[in-house]
Amino acid sequence: MSDAWVVVASSTHCRIFSHHKHNAPLEELEDLVHPKGRLQDQELTTDKPGRAFDSMGSGRHSMGQTVSPTEQESIRFAKEVAERLDAGRMAKAFDRLVVVADPRFLGYLRQELSPATRHCVAKEIPKNLADADPASIREALPFRI
Repeated sequence: MSDAWVVVASSTHCRIFSHHKHNAPLEELEDLVHPKGRLQDQELTTDKPGRAFDSMGSGRHSMGQTVSPTEQESIRFAKEVAERLDAGRMAKAFDRLVVVADPRFLGYLRQELSPATRHCVAKEIPKNLADADPASIREALPFRI
């Protein structure tokens, strides 16, 4: 069993590392890629919003979206990452989690984590280091995890 998993994520990329000792290098376990996270809103949707009639009167208006297609893709990827972390927790692959993520993606990930997995989070670092090398990621972490 690994003492800790270090999860480094953004809306397009997530890497999971194991960490055994406070001075040991990170060991990459998994690399998840979400290419749809790089697309723009117009590339994710093909139609304009629908139109609807007002509830009173004869006016019409376009149907608004509460979440943009780009945000929706980020939320989908956060859910995929959260499911992977839940599976790791249930398999007793780690005791605690350190999450390093883009600030917006970190918020999505927090919402998707189960309460039991959220309880394992020892530290959150709001930085986008998903494409950084393991040594740079280790430098951004506290000495003791």
